Amino acid sequence: MQYKSKNATSIYHHVDKAKQTEYITVLLLRTFGNFLILSSLFMISKTFYQPIRQELRYFVEKQAKKEYIVASTKEEEATYHLQQSSLPKGNLGKLLSIKPVEVLVPEDPNFAVVIPKIGANARILPNIDTSNEKEYLNALKKGVAHAAGTAFPGEGGHVFLFAHSTDYFWNVGNYNAVFYLLHKLEVNDEINVFFQGQRYKYKVIEKTVVDPKQVEYLTRKTNREFITLQTCWPPGTTLQRLLIFAVRVAD
Repeated sequence: MQYKSKNATSIYHHVDKAKQTEYITVLLLRTFGNFLILSSLFMISKTFYQPIRQELRYFVEKQAKKEYIVASTKEEEATYHLQQSSLPKGNLGKLLSIKPVEVLVPEDPNFAVVIPKIGANARILPNIDTSNEKEYLNALKKGVAHAAGTAFPGEGGHVFLFAHSTDYFWNVGNYNAVFYLLHKLEVNDEINVFFQGQRYKYKVIEKTVVDPKQVEYLTRKTNREFITLQTCWPPGTTLQRLLIFAVRVAD
């Protein structure tokens, strides 16, 4: 009887130990699984936060019928504010305290891009080497990049500007978001480029999506001054490139 009792106790201890091992294993697997889930959610949020935020802003402002006006100087901005101060707000505009009209003055009158339809306003960094990843990634954290070797506004050639490029898709959130809404542009929409204190206007004529390896657009030739804007597509990814083409028009 005593032998059986000792044997039974030994079996119970063995079963108990097996259960403890199984419990610890399950706990570790669950902890690791939860870590992976939380890490994935964090990366998704980091990658798509800015595109979603910009889309929501655009949608709300469109519903509120908000308009953006481009001014060349602070003095022009002050004049616009005086003219628009008496304009009534819509119901949504009142609710969300949205101004019916916002004036965009270039971030840097020496070189900047302003696109009223999407409320974009950013300085442009000139002569950025598109083959030097370190150089252009550093530039794109500060603003829009002008591709070295392409023309400047007023020279009658091809001006190539790009933003929101990155090394890896999960790093997209670290780069300038000014072109996230570029896909909203349609034919005849206005693009303004300020260069050395002068304003140059362009009208959109076409947009297309290309593979990242299709770099021939950088050296595109034309018999009239035009501009190409490039960003990553879809927003928040690095899968393809969205290109907007626009030609210069008279002021």
